[in-house]
Amino acid sequence: MPDLANERVDHRFKALPPDAEGLTVGELSAQRRNLFTGGFTTPVLALSAESVEHNLRLLETYAERHGLAFAPHGKTSMAPQLFDRQLEHGAWGITAAVPHQARVYRAHGIARIFLANELVDPVALRWLAAELDADPGFRFVCYVDSVRGVELMDEALRAAGASRRVDVVVELGAGEGARTGVRTETGCAAVADAVAATTTLRLVGVAGYEGEVPQADSERVRAWLHRLTALAVDWDKAGRFADAGTDEIIVSAGGSAWFDTVAEVFAELPVFSLPVLKLLRSGAYVSHDSGHYRKLTPFNRVPEEGALEPAFRLWSQVVSRPTPEQAFTNAGKRDAAHDLHLPEAQVVRDGRTGEIRAAEGVTVTGLSDQHAWVRTEEGADLEVGDWIGMGLSHPCTSFDKWQLIPLVEADGTVVDYIRTFF
Repeated sequence: MPDLANERVDHRFKALPPDAEGLTVGELSAQRRNLFTGGFTTPVLALSAESVEHNLRLLETYAERHGLAFAPHGKTSMAPQLFDRQLEHGAWGITAAVPHQARVYRAHGIARIFLANELVDPVALRWLAAELDADPGFRFVCYVDSVRGVELMDEALRAAGASRRVDVVVELGAGEGARTGVRTETGCAAVADAVAATTTLRLVGVAGYEGEVPQADSERVRAWLHRLTALAVDWDKAGRFADAGTDEIIVSAGGSAWFDTVAEVFAELPVFSLPVLKLLRSGAYVSHDSGHYRKLTPFNRVPEEGALEPAFRLWSQVVSRPTPEQAFTNAGKRDAAHDLHLPEAQVVRDGRTGEIRAAEGVTVTGLSDQHAWVRTEEGADLEVGDWIGMGLSHPCTSFDKWQLIPLVEADGTVVDYIRTFF
């Protein structure tokens, strides 16, 4: 497993202090520099240490309360340090979307991987077969959603000489116009029959992603989840899982927007002939955000469960103030998530005094490659040299813009650096 603390700090990593060049990440962490006075350059993305810890504990408690296992989607962060923290807080394993992500997980010692996608690349399947053969403790599960996909998997695994069967779950599509997945229960049965006809695959459950339900609301999501769980019940009664030789049945769903509904429907599952792993895959909860998921989080609908805290703040500096109504900072599309919503100006750090105040009358209206367009209302006290702290929307496209992210305590002390691998 790579030792991230011994990686050298250099020009590859945005915003880190120039005088830290040549230090290891561990050495720089031990210095406990201040984000604002410790030599960092702007723009700089910071992750709140307190909010990350709060969010980790909150989902751990939630899963325990509702009898769920969880394999958070690692594509959100691609940060092994955060994977370790999630596992310490009770995660069953980590979810991946593509083979590269699974390779990163394995390089960092992740023992259980759920690939929420169909895997038909023969090169990737050859790699997977070797990983499974080399490590009896490695557990891997992936989607299947077509007979042709099953055929391609079987051909590649037989050609690779795989000695262990690959565990698969049939993906039920979230409806017409949704993303991947089999559209009908009859189609699901045909895929399951194709799996049963192989010697390289093993049917272990059913899964899907409720976030792709067209025009999703709680009733539509609930209806789809009832289809998913009914499929598992019917297949258990038919002996499909026992015939496959599995010792547990996986029923999996749960992105970051509707996991309360997932918990409600999964709680209705009857007793099966085998133990059932009710597997939640929400991943955005670790950093949460100040836009997309802040509005959609299930904790808004069920406030007694607690509340997630946005953990990201992007600090950029005012570099131009051409008119009383306009300012520009030095963070743009290269630095800020912008695929769903623009950054939100939250606080201003005075460039003269270092005092931090609410960003009243300050609004981000657009992003260029390396500038944020900021509108200022009458009375907004903003000048060149001030720092603006911005909240970000959609964590999935925040982590991928920064390879080494300062983990910062409330007083500005940097206690660690989170390495990402996109």
